[in-house]
Amino acid sequence: MSNDLQQQDAQTPAPESKPQQPERIIRFMRFRKPMAIFSLLVVLIGIYSLATKGLNLGLDFTGGVAAEVSYSQPVQQADIQWALVDAGFKDPIVQYIGTQRDVMIRMPVQEGEEDLAQKIQTAVTIADNTAVVEKVDAVGSQLGSELYTRSVGALALALIMMLIYVSIRYEFKLAVGAVISLAHDTLFTIGIFSLMGWPFDLTVLAAVLALIGYSLNDTIVVFDRIRENFRKIRGAEPTEIVDIALTETLRRTIMTVGTVLVVVIAMYFLGGDGLYWFSVALLVGLFAGTYSSIYIATAYALAMGLSRKDFVVVVKPEFEEEQEVVFPDEKAPPRA
Repeated sequence: MSNDLQQQDAQTPAPESKPQQPERIIRFMRFRKPMAIFSLLVVLIGIYSLATKGLNLGLDFTGGVAAEVSYSQPVQQADIQWALVDAGFKDPIVQYIGTQRDVMIRMPVQEGEEDLAQKIQTAVTIADNTAVVEKVDAVGSQLGSELYTRSVGALALALIMMLIYVSIRYEFKLAVGAVISLAHDTLFTIGIFSLMGWPFDLTVLAAVLALIGYSLNDTIVVFDRIRENFRKIRGAEPTEIVDIALTETLRRTIMTVGTVLVVVIAMYFLGGDGLYWFSVALLVGLFAGTYSSIYIATAYALAMGLSRKDFVVVVKPEFEEEQEVVFPDEKAPPRA
């Protein structure tokens, strides 16, 4: 009797062990609809600002002359602009930089650019208000236009290559979600610069390209865990599986963002003028990239019907095993 029970236990397959899940699951996807509305508003506002105001392109893209002037007392933009026109400068644009004592002067390419700093110093000098020309930059218009065209092409090529990579590495629904999130991060960062009128130059473009790489890296980590959980967790809804994956990767995301944030803040305060707008773009993009990995890339894949079938290999009928063949026992007595 005991031998029969042991033999029966040996033939009975062991129950599948349930994968260990985090003690507390954060329901990220519960808020995906309001977050989708928020994301849509952000993108539309960014597109509207780009269409109406455009970007405050730096000399790297437009060409011309840019000068930063500091005053000892607040000044009016119109007074400086009329002073430059009276001095013979063509189409000057004057903008404040932070305070009303620091201004940025932007002009198209001027004739006779020798001793340009001294001419600007003489033109912007106001009685009883000391003016100091901090720096003067000049770039040819042809070179600036060529750089702008190549920059737009670089952004488009980066997004296309990301789509191809994620399609091969994972699944097309996830790939489209990843590219939409990258486009969201790009429009979010560029839209903020357009709304605020901040200068957009090559250093800011470099920050946007770096943010595309950072955001995709964070998204890939989330996708890896989602794929793993879909394969090992059975009997759960796709939304629950995604919430488990996001909860499991939350600690890693916080550590990564915190580490990058320390470096960016150091560049913001200690990097000087050359890294100032680069660090500002990274600060804006860090928020957008972390947010989009959860509520853009993953939420889009769920909306498109992401399920376990997308990650499990289905065996075709021609490769299925045939019915098991049982050979008779030679020692068994022959049947009557």
